[in-house]
Amino acid sequence: MSTFTSEIREMLENKEMEALKNRLNQQDVLELAEMFQELIADEKTDEAVVLFRFLNKDLSMEVFEQLPLETQDSLIQAFADDNAKEIVMNMEPDDRVRLLDEVPAKVAKRLFNALPPAERQKTNDLLGYAAETAGRIMTPEYISLKRSVTIEQALQKIRDKKNEAETIYVLYVIDENRKLIGVASLGDVVAAEPHQLVEEIMTKDVTYVTTSTDQEEVARLLKDRDLLAVPVVDSEDRLVGIVTVDDAIDILEEEATEDMLKKTGVGSFIYKREEGRSSKLIFGNLWHSWRVRLPFLVVTLIGGLLAGAVIDAFEETLEAVVALAIFIPVIMDMGGNVGTQSSTIFTRAVVLGHISMKRFFRHLFKEVGVGASMGAVLGMAAGAIATMWQGLPDLGYAVGFSLFFTITIATALGFVIPYVLLRLGLDQAAGADPFITTIKDISALSIYFGLVNVFLGHML
Repeated sequence: MSTFTSEIREMLENKEMEALKNRLNQQDVLELAEMFQELIADEKTDEAVVLFRFLNKDLSMEVFEQLPLETQDSLIQAFADDNAKEIVMNMEPDDRVRLLDEVPAKVAKRLFNALPPAERQKTNDLLGYAAETAGRIMTPEYISLKRSVTIEQALQKIRDKKNEAETIYVLYVIDENRKLIGVASLGDVVAAEPHQLVEEIMTKDVTYVTTSTDQEEVARLLKDRDLLAVPVVDSEDRLVGIVTVDDAIDILEEEATEDMLKKTGVGSFIYKREEGRSSKLIFGNLWHSWRVRLPFLVVTLIGGLLAGAVIDAFEETLEAVVALAIFIPVIMDMGGNVGTQSSTIFTRAVVLGHISMKRFFRHLFKEVGVGASMGAVLGMAAGAIATMWQGLPDLGYAVGFSLFFTITIATALGFVIPYVLLRLGLDQAAGADPFITTIKDISALSIYFGLVNVFLGHML
């Protein structure tokens, strides 16, 4: 937990309410947003609700808009009805729709019904469009100008609507039937003569989308053409809303995640689960980290003791040929490093979409092939060194073959273990390496001493 969050919680615990209120309202928006993420991840939602109420109205909305949808959802559900309704009412219509899509249906219905008639109508209009289209993500809060108005009249309208519109830097020109016919920038309007008509300064070549245009196409259009906003028209070319560049950024992030999940074959529910786990491990308390990580480390401890038991079982063998002990660390460490390499490669490839879970075994066989080839090269090198060092060719065979099998098995474990943990719903980030280490250590020692008995049995 960050120093700032700890400090705020201490002030809350000591009931330093006035000082706490001043401290919160003087803080940076992003740091406040991170604090609320920490509290929600740490399951201290009640404290988050209390602290949120200390923020002044403008700051609270700024902070709320910076929070991920999951955190917004948790806060909204924890608020008393009046607080939740006020927050939702003050949100931009497009942001409000995204939140209502996220929260449970009963909560969404209650919040929707509490909106004033005008805001309810705006929200309902957006909800009426298909999901993931321009109509669903647009905002109806923009400034439109009729082509017949003067520049002086246009400037007055901009002054009157500046606090209601999402952007005033791009102005849309419509005819008497609300059909989009042109666009003008704020700079163009300010630079024009007061008596000029808007249609005299507008640009007729307008880039626009329809309400049914896919949201990803809209986002890429904004990005590729470097636009601040793009107008949205209905089937009759009437202007009904705009999509702004900040929405485009959110959409591109969401679509990139969705594409990644489709490539990997990991469902969105798994992604959300892993995202939640990561958030709790980063922002959660010490007890949560213990609860997630300690059980896997206990597995490693038990595995280490079992590996010791394997060595103990071959105590007489080690006493007969003391040189055998020299190569135990080499075989175990090489297997451990290769296993860690493979698990890291698997995790990174899943995240980047390079591994398809549906074709997992194809990726596994390739990795095992890579492991076998590396094991062969390193096994021959280690076997040759063992032969020259100790003057025992049979020991060289035992070391070389042991290293070959250990590295091959370790590469397989590096892919299989995180795959199985992911499928079982367990935390593969925390659990993969302990399981790999445990299985690899026991198998490596068993293989090594088994081969020693095969090749050096005449000396024991």
